[in-house]
Amino acid sequence: MIEVTNLTKHYGRHAAVDDLSFTVKPGVVTGFLGPNGAGKSTTMRMILGLDRPTVGRALVNGRPFEEHRAPLREIGALLDAKGIHPGRPAHAHLSALAATTGISTRRVAEVLDIVGLSEVADRRSGDFSLGMAQRLGIASALLGDPHTVMLDEPVNGLDPEGILWIRNLLKSLAAEGRTVFVSSHLMSEMALTAEHFIIVGQGRLIADMSGSQLTAMTEPASVRVRSPHASQLRDLLAGDAIDIVTRGHDVFDVVGLDADEIGARAWSASLRLQELTPASASLEDIFIDLTKDAVEYHGVTESRKNTHDMEISR
Repeated sequence: MIEVTNLTKHYGRHAAVDDLSFTVKPGVVTGFLGPNGAGKSTTMRMILGLDRPTVGRALVNGRPFEEHRAPLREIGALLDAKGIHPGRPAHAHLSALAATTGISTRRVAEVLDIVGLSEVADRRSGDFSLGMAQRLGIASALLGDPHTVMLDEPVNGLDPEGILWIRNLLKSLAAEGRTVFVSSHLMSEMALTAEHFIIVGQGRLIADMSGSQLTAMTEPASVRVRSPHASQLRDLLAGDAIDIVTRGHDVFDVVGLDADEIGARAWSASLRLQELTPASASLEDIFIDLTKDAVEYHGVTESRKNTHDMEISR
């Protein structure tokens, strides 16, 4: 378990993390989300004792990380996939880590096999691709067979097979009752992997809830309707609490009625349906909506830039 209480970190006048409190519980994959500059990496570094909080504390399994006699057996972490000596082979890198905590060489071989690097165990890590370096970093995190695993952007550089592998790995670790805390900017992947989400912006907590709770916060789901009798069906469904958006000659979206009710009304009026597809907000949509006021770095599309330049030239 990871417990963060009133965690704050100032760099001069800037608060990278601002009075942050949350608990990461075992048994589920918890996603740690936030825009660039939200304080995610700083928070993870303070959990590991790499940065000292200005205020507050972070506990790993009931103690500050540095107070554990065998830290690798308590929490396995990956913060920087390239943070290894480039001249050291993968097997040697893991063996050196294992020696610091009395971990057997057999465990080194086991984790190399888990991450799929057994065949390149004697190759210099500096020659690894980013995806291979990620796998080695994950092997390092798993080396002590820890009850808590914390990974920062673990899918960076992985191919589709590798992304599926890490997804299944994280779920299996949580199913074993371990605490799994993972950050990522890939919302579609996090939606498939995590069950609980902690969302931060500008160092502050925005949301701490399950995926189903996040979805419940959004606007009502829409239903895509396609019918050769679209005009008649729109008139039939129209009402004070119903929002209908026409998408084409025979296609429209309905908000305010579920698919069952739309189907029943169409059936009662003998109006043929060709499509009736419920749609809900994606995790990406929810994330963007929740963090829209906490984004520090806004890009400008080319079309907006051209319009802005034209206004200036006037």
